[in-house]
Amino acid sequence: MNLNESKDSVPSEKPPENSAPKTWTAKQLLRKVLLVIGDLRLAIILLLAIAFFSISGTVIEQGESLQFYQANYPENPALFGFLTWKVVKTVGLDHVYKTWWFLSILILFGSSLTACTFTHQFPALKAAQTWKFYEKPRQYEKLALSTQLSGGHLNELEQVLQNRRYRVFREGNKIYARKGIIGKIGPIIVHASMLIILAGAIWGTLTGIMAQQLIPSGDSFSINNIIDAGPLAQLNVFKDWSVKVNRFWIEYQEDGKIDQFYSDLSVLDNQQQEVDRQTIYVNKPLRYRGVTLYQTDWGIAGIKVRLNNSPVLQLPMGELKTGSKTRVWGTWIPTKTDLSDGVSVIAIDLQGTVLLYGNDGKLISTVRTGSAIEVNGITLTIVDLVGSTGLQIKSDPGIPIVYTGFGLLMLGVMMSYVSHSQIWALQKDGKCYIGGRTNRALVTFEREVLQILEQLNQPPSEGSSLETSSVGI
Repeated sequence: MNLNESKDSVPSEKPPENSAPKTWTAKQLLRKVLLVIGDLRLAIILLLAIAFFSISGTVIEQGESLQFYQANYPENPALFGFLTWKVVKTVGLDHVYKTWWFLSILILFGSSLTACTFTHQFPALKAAQTWKFYEKPRQYEKLALSTQLSGGHLNELEQVLQNRRYRVFREGNKIYARKGIIGKIGPIIVHASMLIILAGAIWGTLTGIMAQQLIPSGDSFSINNIIDAGPLAQLNVFKDWSVKVNRFWIEYQEDGKIDQFYSDLSVLDNQQQEVDRQTIYVNKPLRYRGVTLYQTDWGIAGIKVRLNNSPVLQLPMGELKTGSKTRVWGTWIPTKTDLSDGVSVIAIDLQGTVLLYGNDGKLISTVRTGSAIEVNGITLTIVDLVGSTGLQIKSDPGIPIVYTGFGLLMLGVMMSYVSHSQIWALQKDGKCYIGGRTNRALVTFEREVLQILEQLNQPPSEGSSLETSSVGI
């Protein structure tokens, strides 16, 4: 329709009401899905969900027995009015990191990062790698920084920009220069590193193995008390080798409080030959063939005694349930061959002091290791207490992947702080138009542009000093 036609002109025909709806091509549909999945708001929601459930997995004890949750999360009164043991078990809050829904959130978050990378980061990098000359003076007014100089300065400007490590493109009377393209690569590496971390976490969940052992000093053991294993776990990592606890001991502070736990461990091959030996303590584990042994617990396994002149006897000690926070171990030592009489021995630590009680429940005496006492007509010597070390054994093939991801994440973050700066110049009608913009550190970039102008030995012409615009920032 001609623009000069009157309002009474016949309007253009409308499409028929029964026209077919718009159809989407596979490429258009895929792009639409990627835009939805790669939306920043969705990524933030998923990240907050991951953080929330990770916190819940830290606050709520993981992998405990049903009786534990029934005792700590009763139905009446419910914690926070809704958190009961039934909710914990039904939702899977007792093993958050292995639930299908938590893994699904991780996968969806990874998909969102991937989609964002392809729909936003790669196009931004591609745009930063291309260049476009500005051929009209009015285009410079839209840049974050712009000015104009009298005379010709393109040759000098090109040299100055090259000295400042700009990559310069020139076509006749036009210049485009850029530097800091690495700042556009940084976000892509950040996204890739987060995907690697997620992949490592998921792989560790599917293939990880956790075991626990409580072993007395002097004993050897093969790792077989597995308490948790992923569906793709390979149990053969524990084959053909075992561990011997050469010694377990505790260092105490002057006030009697525990200072540190130590375990002297030897790794033995299938011929019982030592292939590695280390002393571990809290935060200093032993690593062998991708398996890590942590010092996590302790106990009193037994007591060594002598009755009169008998050989040294080792009797087992068991932990007693007293209902208090103080851990107590005890055993019973017969003082007659027909087992009709004896004494009870109580110990609370490995400092070497034990309590002796008679059959009537009355305290007989307090005895230190290495000392003897007359009991029921015999000489009872307390030779030593035998400690036991509690080890947590973990195999997690996902850890190297996670560490690699964190390393790349730090690298990507540092790269992202590099500013991507661009400068344009145009020589026209006896004037040199110069402008530029950057994606961050605008003040620093402004100082650099001023220094470039000073190097051209030509101050801005009157009324055309360096101007800062909000456009393009």
